[in-house]
Amino acid sequence: MPDQTIQQVEIDGGVVVGVDSSASSLRALLVAAEEARLRNGVLHVVRAWSLRTAPRPADCPPNVVPSLDQFQQSVIEDTERIVSNKLGDHTDLAIQIHVVHSPSPQALLSASKGADMLVVGHRGRGGFAGLMLGSVAEQCVRHAACPVLVVRPNV
Repeated sequence: MPDQTIQQVEIDGGVVVGVDSSASSLRALLVAAEEARLRNGVLHVVRAWSLRTAPRPADCPPNVVPSLDQFQQSVIEDTERIVSNKLGDHTDLAIQIHVVHSPSPQALLSASKGADMLVVGHRGRGGFAGLMLGSVAEQCVRHAACPVLVVRPNV
């Protein structure tokens, strides 16, 4: 069950992966799932969101501004769909989804404090397409409290 109340992610062991629906993060999800299986640990899927990045709730009329709770629920549903679509039947893997209304670096770095490994895509949806390493991945590499694996989408 997703944790809907926290602004930081606190875990105790396992592999953490940041997901934002970019091609790089989807590849990172697959790699993190394999790492969690190899370690016989929990896969913690972290999705940080803001009003700018959250998918609009499908049941919200066009002229209405959704509440934060509606956005949160929409992000939870979208993240569950992403995990299900990419990992399929994952009965061999314990998965916890953490959806956080927070900047991505803050959420991932807080999760890294209790993680065995942090897996991130080399760059997310924003920024410049030519960058070899996005700002979130760079902050994670520089400041994470655990080993960080940076994954490219085509590797």
